[in-house]
Amino acid sequence: MAGLIHLYVGDGKGKTTAAAGLALRALGCGRKVLFGQFLKGRPTGEIAPLAQQGAKVMRAKVGEKFIFQMSPEEKEEAVRLHIQALEEMEREIRTGQYDLAILDEVVDAVNTGVIPLEKLTALLDGKPDELEVVLTGRNPPPEIVERSDYYTEFVCRKHPFQKGVPAREGIEY
Repeated sequence: MAGLIHLYVGDGKGKTTAAAGLALRALGCGRKVLFGQFLKGRPTGEIAPLAQQGAKVMRAKVGEKFIFQMSPEEKEEAVRLHIQALEEMEREIRTGQYDLAILDEVVDAVNTGVIPLEKLTALLDGKPDELEVVLTGRNPPPEIVERSDYYTEFVCRKHPFQKGVPAREGIEY
């Protein structure tokens, strides 16, 4: 069976949560999962449980700042580290040992310029045929939309952040 490409995008909460849920489902069915994460500096609640269940977890190394807060030198280093992380994930993917690969926030990594679009499209075009891939983020470029088989948009209608409630551990991260 050919692996398909899932795109979970939008300004609403739940993209990473949905991807992690799919990873958990796959692990529960005996599948091999690679869970890669970009642009997230602090620990997030899904990482340890996914690793405990057998997922291979890989994260791009980033600091506590958002890309738009970085100096040119810091952004240059973030670009280098994100490209390195994507290349490491791609090497893992190309081994053919995984059934599902999740690239969390990779769409935003492309949009912020820390991952070149061409590197992501090359990974997708060269993925093993059976591999299911999930990409998350906001505002996907047309080249990514064209390659997707699933396109799910998360729309924020209401969020506590709009009332000044900060992100909460175990709920938003």
